[in-house]
Amino acid sequence: MNKFDASLKSWIDNEKATTEFINVVSCLWFEKSIELILLRSVLVNRGTGKILNKHIRAETILKKPVSVQDSLLIARAILEEDIAPARIDIGRLNSEWTDEKENYNSVREFVLDKLKAFVKAPPRSTKTQDVVLYGFGRIGRLLARELIQYAGNGSHLRLRAIVTRSNSPEDIRKRISLFRKDSVHGTFDGVANEDIENNAMIINGHTVKMLAANNPEDIDYEAEGIEDAMVIDNTGVFRDREGLGRHLKAKGVSKVLLTAPGKGDIPNIVYGVNQGDVEVDSEKIFSAASCTTNAIVPGLEIIEKNLGVVKGHIETIHAYTNDQNLLDNYHKKSRRGRSAPLNMVITETGAGSAAAKAIPSLKGKLTSNAVRVPVPNVSLALLTLEVKKKTTLEEVNKLFLDASLKGTLIEQIRFSNSTEFVSSDGIGDSCACIYDSPATKVSEDGHTVILYLWYDNEFGYTSQVIRLARHIGKVKSYRYY
Repeated sequence: MNKFDASLKSWIDNEKATTEFINVVSCLWFEKSIELILLRSVLVNRGTGKILNKHIRAETILKKPVSVQDSLLIARAILEEDIAPARIDIGRLNSEWTDEKENYNSVREFVLDKLKAFVKAPPRSTKTQDVVLYGFGRIGRLLARELIQYAGNGSHLRLRAIVTRSNSPEDIRKRISLFRKDSVHGTFDGVANEDIENNAMIINGHTVKMLAANNPEDIDYEAEGIEDAMVIDNTGVFRDREGLGRHLKAKGVSKVLLTAPGKGDIPNIVYGVNQGDVEVDSEKIFSAASCTTNAIVPGLEIIEKNLGVVKGHIETIHAYTNDQNLLDNYHKKSRRGRSAPLNMVITETGAGSAAAKAIPSLKGKLTSNAVRVPVPNVSLALLTLEVKKKTTLEEVNKLFLDASLKGTLIEQIRFSNSTEFVSSDGIGDSCACIYDSPATKVSEDGHTVILYLWYDNEFGYTSQVIRLARHIGKVKSYRYY
């Protein structure tokens, strides 16, 4: 067989294995609530090409073979065993199998050893958490997609209702059209239809009520069969405890999660960093902070913990948002009245002070500013930090690579070693930030570090909100990362 034919046969064999692997991934998810991921990349509802590319990318990060055939063997073994609902990184298992296979008689023995804490274990959570989306804009629609796409067999978080100011038949049709197709994030990978008679949307078999209200306290969720619900307020209208507390006056609501920085004493949480500092049983109102805060805090946590931050500045190169004008027009804030698609616009950001709320040791050490630029999504945070401990570029890169592979920030940090990465490459990335290792700079004296952190300010942030919602609702499964 010549080289051309051999290469083609190898690719076909990989595609066949990937097709079977997709089937096993689906069975695990829908039958056992076991979600397989690959270095934090989602595998459920992904095609063969994407999954093969994720394996190739994993090889470049781990610097060792990560074959889809091995992933298939491991996934089959997991399917055959009595393993509790869990989120399992098949990339880590694949890597460990490559290194340790000589120590085991079979892949089954390997899986039972690695996942022994989950074998015949009771579910970490048996609770089901009803969720209501208050508002249905950019973040609201992405939240709906994620809640539905990863509802699995209907356990854990369940989207029950969406609240907007009106729900006429025409409103519902327009909103579901925007849900199905998005100019940035593409077409919804599922089936979504309106049920005008019942004021609802039917999305992948889930009946989601479309409710109308001008005031949060006016809604009777219990009348819709919704109880003990978590309201995720993505309107940004209410930011303080008094305003958000109005949701708790509605029948059937137990907790409120704001998708914006909270004011006053509302806990601002960056999942992965400070969620353990808040007592979820006694607190009823939470904030998921901002997209920028979620992007920079994981990086700041690494630097502060390992090198110590003396002081620093954060500059955010941020995609334009609906808050700005399409063409020049009046705006109550400085500069934002100028056309967003035609200008770079300097504006303020509270990211520096917000970061200190998540990492108190940074209080008073950071300044921040932002520039809105003519791209519709994916932003870039530049962190210029003076550090206490002398360091090198190699040491900083290793800190972030290690954090992306193990520890408490693996869902938050993606390590990129690509010299060709541009903003659109970050669309749809579920991590809070993408660390650009080729762009990182360290001064000659080793005391100034400049980090470049990309982030999908819509989808990456949405993923963080979902993680926090699972934490607040106590519906998390076991983890093997």
